[in-house]
Amino acid sequence: MPTIDPTFKLTWRGNENDMSFIADLMSDALNPPAQAVSLRKAIKDGEPHPTEWLAEAYFPDPPDMLSIKNLFSHVMEKQEPWHEPFFEELQNDDWVKFALGSLGPITAGRFYLHGAHDRETIPLDDKIIPIEIEANQAFGTGHHPTTAGCLMLLDRFAGWAPQNVLDLGCGSAVLAIAATKMWARPITASDIDAKSVEIAEENVHLNGVADKVDIFESEGFDNPALAQKAPFDFVFANILAGPLTQLAPDMAKYIGKNGRVMLAGLMADQETKIVDAYTQNGFRQINRLDHATWPVLLFVKE
Repeated sequence: MPTIDPTFKLTWRGNENDMSFIADLMSDALNPPAQAVSLRKAIKDGEPHPTEWLAEAYFPDPPDMLSIKNLFSHVMEKQEPWHEPFFEELQNDDWVKFALGSLGPITAGRFYLHGAHDRETIPLDDKIIPIEIEANQAFGTGHHPTTAGCLMLLDRFAGWAPQNVLDLGCGSAVLAIAATKMWARPITASDIDAKSVEIAEENVHLNGVADKVDIFESEGFDNPALAQKAPFDFVFANILAGPLTQLAPDMAKYIGKNGRVMLAGLMADQETKIVDAYTQNGFRQINRLDHATWPVLLFVKE
């Protein structure tokens, strides 16, 4: 039997809003992010607690507590008691797979995201688009509000199919898979991380769209293959605020007139900076999916 390396776990306990916020931070704002994040109700006397929730973050190595503390200091006005997590070292089980496997399906508009263990739950509805994402990576399963928000906004474009689409910073390729299934169009996808590209390729095969999605490793638009495919009519960029800001000039260069760009991964207090950067580069904001922490923005190239 193979030996499974220990997993390190941090657990926070509090109300649903606070724990959801921590789960967001651990999966998207922390660098490097947690390998898996779970948000669930606490258990008391064998029953779900009515008000208490747990945010659990799993790491392959001991987490950098100073980085986590600095992250809280950056986004919170004051230190709260629930900021201090309980630390555990777990042995002899695939806890990351367990944490992600326990996540239920997600419905976002017409899209139904599920793991292999939930295939039998796919609704019998021709309007539903199922997407299977294996429980092996935290980012891109649909449980994070940036991914779910992008899918909700994408759902509104069902009747308008752009010809040339790019999923920039694709992660699990969930947005590329959703777009090609809804629009029946070939999609280009890219990610800066080689491991993410490998996972994305596995997922497009799993979802039967490998012949419709071309995936490249690229830092922004640096891969010449992306420049050759430009200009794009529609670009997804679900990454982080810093790279989104830096990419604004290249977005203007590689997106055609009247092309759209959907931006996510920014926090609400970073929105003004993002809007300014894209406005200065010839874009106009035309839509916004509201979220207290993680809004999704849509711009058109003028």
